[in-house]
Amino acid sequence: MQQKTEEKSLAKAKDMQEIKNEERIIRILSTDIEGGMKIFPGLTKIKGISWSVSNAICKILKIEKQRKIGSLTAEEIKKISDFVKSIVIPEFLLNRKKDLETGENKHLIGVDLELRNEFDIKRLKKIKSYRGYRHTAKLPVRGQRTRGHFRKNRAKGVGIKKKVK
Repeated sequence: MQQKTEEKSLAKAKDMQEIKNEERIIRILSTDIEGGMKIFPGLTKIKGISWSVSNAICKILKIEKQRKIGSLTAEEIKKISDFVKSIVIPEFLLNRKKDLETGENKHLIGVDLELRNEFDIKRLKKIKSYRGYRHTAKLPVRGQRTRGHFRKNRAKGVGIKKKVK
């Protein structure tokens, strides 16, 4: 009985030691990720990296998906960021196919993705396309119905009588 409690306390001490060794916040590609997260879901916190791309990164770089991000060494973090910058994944996983300016297939990540998206919306507004008009009116762009949803700045509870004091 006493031996089991000693083993449990040793296991707890070992776990506490591992937690202290892990860093609390890791910065990968200018994105802060909590050190307690596992690598597979943690990489998806970076804008432009989906679950499938995260899976591809783990498989190609031979990193365990279940490891904590806090346990990554500086060398492994550099390896991940270098791989993501020069990403070599199948064409169907890329998020920018046939770019309008260059015509090539790219995979944008982080701030580059946000800027490119913003420029695309500005271009749609400038050429006054249907989608551009929908963006300016802050209405749904992809054909959703608008009868019940997307009602901004409307009086709430229309038709309900006010409470008498």
